[in-house]
Amino acid sequence: MNFNVEIQKLKDLARQAADVIVEHDFVRVISHNDADGLTSAAIICRALMRKGIRFHTTIVPRLDDDVVDTVIRSAAEKDLVMFCDMGSGQSDIISRIKQEIVVLDHHIPVGESPARVIANPHLVGIDGAMHISASGVTYLVAKALDEENTDLAGLAIAGAVGDKQLMDTVNGTILKEAEEAGVISVRKGLKIGDGDIADVLEYTPEPYLDITGNREKIDEFLDILEIKGKISELSVDDMKKLTSAIAIKLVKNASPEAIDASIGDVYLLNRELVNNVYDLVAILNTCGKMEKAGMAISICMKSREHLEEAQRMAVDHQRSIVGNIRQALGKLQKGDNIGYIITRDMESTGMVASTMVRYIDPHMPFVAVNQVEDLVKVSARGTRALVEKGLDLAYALREASREVGGEGGGHNIASGASIPPGTEEEFISRVDGIVGSQLGKSSED
Repeated sequence: MNFNVEIQKLKDLARQAADVIVEHDFVRVISHNDADGLTSAAIICRALMRKGIRFHTTIVPRLDDDVVDTVIRSAAEKDLVMFCDMGSGQSDIISRIKQEIVVLDHHIPVGESPARVIANPHLVGIDGAMHISASGVTYLVAKALDEENTDLAGLAIAGAVGDKQLMDTVNGTILKEAEEAGVISVRKGLKIGDGDIADVLEYTPEPYLDITGNREKIDEFLDILEIKGKISELSVDDMKKLTSAIAIKLVKNASPEAIDASIGDVYLLNRELVNNVYDLVAILNTCGKMEKAGMAISICMKSREHLEEAQRMAVDHQRSIVGNIRQALGKLQKGDNIGYIITRDMESTGMVASTMVRYIDPHMPFVAVNQVEDLVKVSARGTRALVEKGLDLAYALREASREVGGEGGGHNIASGASIPPGTEEEFISRVDGIVGSQLGKSSED
């Protein structure tokens, strides 16, 4: 398929958004707290600063009535309200806002939006779950504001990496542009952060290997390969030897896309404080989870003040994720069409769900249900192969959560929900049935 026409249409939407932005003196920015949302916020903030447009940014874990209440209280009548990495699926909620609205997003639009402009790839026939993230959309808007904003492409690619997207079509166009401008360099290798190879293999949750988290097994593995030292300093031969050995481990259980996501092109961000894209994504996701969004944005705005602290936090958080994955492995359950866990007070359930479907059992989607205090949060993940067979987790979680008195949505390949305590088993049963219908299966199969 030739995406040139669709890409141009998306750029036209970005231009419309930019034209609205320059009509205002102040922009109220609301964005999501993951790597994609944080890079989206940073891109637009840096672009607005260069235009001399003042702004106030708030980072939130979800867009709900409380967020809208905050916007209504804090935004002046003539301010522009901008939603990044959210807003497409919450048209009814944001309709309460009286100011002009711009939405820069990549989630499937739901309902009739009150926004003056929605820059969203789904509106022009591009799948936002795989081919461009919110940070990529925001980058196109920044470029429409000023062609000199090409240096922000590194943040756009980081957001796409954070959302585990393909680097083709729109993302590929942004990447090529960034390479040509010297903003990004690419080298072949293992798609993980930098540091001592043994340390990184111990605490990095992706790729998840049979040695992850076990230092003794990692040391044995590296001794056999006769490899040691910092990853970025490994010779070409040692890197080939390492990636080949890890590929052999992955082919036993991992999905093809997980293998592709683990070995190949590593992106080096030449204009950002953190050079390795996987290190930056880990820092941003950690800051978002730890409610340190200001720290994340400051790093993306090139302030070194909190960089070392954020790097330490990211390593500690990744170690915690590895621990949660190992814990979850002992709680796995299977329905007719999904794998799942029901647990309490587990962190990073999105990463747990992603690991299970990518590295443990890629044959069925995985749903992690986790109660924290009086709220039950759900994270569900699939694979591109399952999506091609008909899987749509956004629909499954939206319908199943609505049926038990909650709410949900997201992408066909990755989605989330919130449901009332006590409805976990019923919710899982409903998701299982919906997924079975999507994949052409039933409990009798």
